[in-house]
Amino acid sequence: MHINYWGAVKGSTVGRVGGGLLLAALAAGAAAPLWPHAPEAFSQAVLQPPSAAHWLGTNDVGQDVMAQLLHGARRSLAVALAAGCLTTALSFLTGAGAVLGGRRVDAMLMRLTDAMLAVPTIVIVIVLAAYVPLRFAGLVLVIALTGWAAGARIVRAQVLILREKAHVLAARTFGASTRHLLFRHLLPDIAPVLLVSFIQSARRAVLLEAGLAFLGVGDPTAVSWGMMLQQALQFYYTPAWSWWLLPPGIALALTLLSFLLLGSVLEPLLDPRLRRDEHAGD
Repeated sequence: MHINYWGAVKGSTVGRVGGGLLLAALAAGAAAPLWPHAPEAFSQAVLQPPSAAHWLGTNDVGQDVMAQLLHGARRSLAVALAAGCLTTALSFLTGAGAVLGGRRVDAMLMRLTDAMLAVPTIVIVIVLAAYVPLRFAGLVLVIALTGWAAGARIVRAQVLILREKAHVLAARTFGASTRHLLFRHLLPDIAPVLLVSFIQSARRAVLLEAGLAFLGVGDPTAVSWGMMLQQALQFYYTPAWSWWLLPPGIALALTLLSFLLLGSVLEPLLDPRLRRDEHAGD
């Protein structure tokens, strides 16, 4: 199935807005090392409003808010990319493995999936945080381990349909191995579904990373939008809220919105049922 992703995003106002917001976040993250102030550097310019020296002012210990905002973008997008890829891979392997592994494997993996879907994610994350240090790798691992279940259900449903296709049946008839079926026949056909799953997983990772940092569960040494919000909230009664609290809140909201808009543009292209509904409404 050939789908012109770029043409769909470029031809839609919603897609252009989503893509523009995501590109802006990527540019902010790429510019972080070039910014003249280090995010952790202290100074005597405490709670200073925006100026030529500090474009977004300073916080309660004299750190440059703009530097923290840029480095926060870098961390959020890095976590989104890594956790999105790992979550999508786990969803694919679990969903496809359940179908190809036989009835016992299918039953076992689907009961595990149901259990993961039934327990609130934040509870699992807080429990895992007690055993896994939430540095970058640990954080990505925890987000992926708590986020693959919904995608696995979708992948399993798609693989159940695909395994009855002629080219898959032919490969099975000629004795193709499970690995061959998985990566040479099923993965290319299911790639569009995995793309949407990746976008949703990346959006979830950005939100979880900020949320955990806000709750103080994340890495205390890492600069994060969630950490900025948590620290700035203690000074909401001072004028500093306008240059310290608002920027990370707006940046987080716009980044989440960019993933949401891109997903809303691509999902109808990849789901025939949604395409039929759209045409029916014309």
